[in-house]
Amino acid sequence: MPEAGPEQATQPHPSGEVAVLIARRVDPGYETQFEQWAQGILDAAAAFPGHLGYGLFRPAGLGEPWYLVHRFQDAEAYTRWHDSVERAAWFARADGHHQEVARRRLTGLEGWFPPDGSARVPARWKMTLTAVLGIFPLSLLTSTLLQPVLAPLPLLARTALVACLFSTLMSYAVMPALTRALRHWLSA
Repeated sequence: MPEAGPEQATQPHPSGEVAVLIARRVDPGYETQFEQWAQGILDAAAAFPGHLGYGLFRPAGLGEPWYLVHRFQDAEAYTRWHDSVERAAWFARADGHHQEVARRRLTGLEGWFPPDGSARVPARWKMTLTAVLGIFPLSLLTSTLLQPVLAPLPLLARTALVACLFSTLMSYAVMPALTRALRHWLSA
């Protein structure tokens, strides 16, 4: 299936950022190969100027799609990546056992909430409450366990370390676990 062009994939967020969520269905038995390919293409995109981050979300259930998320500082940065030789080379390496099934623009917290197959994005208040459920225990743990250890560091270093820790834990552990646990409530 041909990949969507940048004009079809996304429109700029009011901040100027562009985020795109790509769903790919993977043939059974090819999950490991796909994950290696996906990590490679995500890492390649991350090397491009203006790339702000990415995520790879495993399927919620058997036969459901995998989700790749890219964030760029603006439409020009996204277009540079989309039209690049590097991106084309990664698609030339694709083994044919996965295909794109959906692509959409994201705003705000939506990047932490991949669709459940219905392509419905949870209500903003539900996304906010879920994020609070994730941030609160991390804040409590940081205040009680890490702050005494980090106290000797300068304020900027301490804040940067906590921000990196929060972002990593929220993106790779807390939010994937919460969205799986709350998926029925989030999609209701």
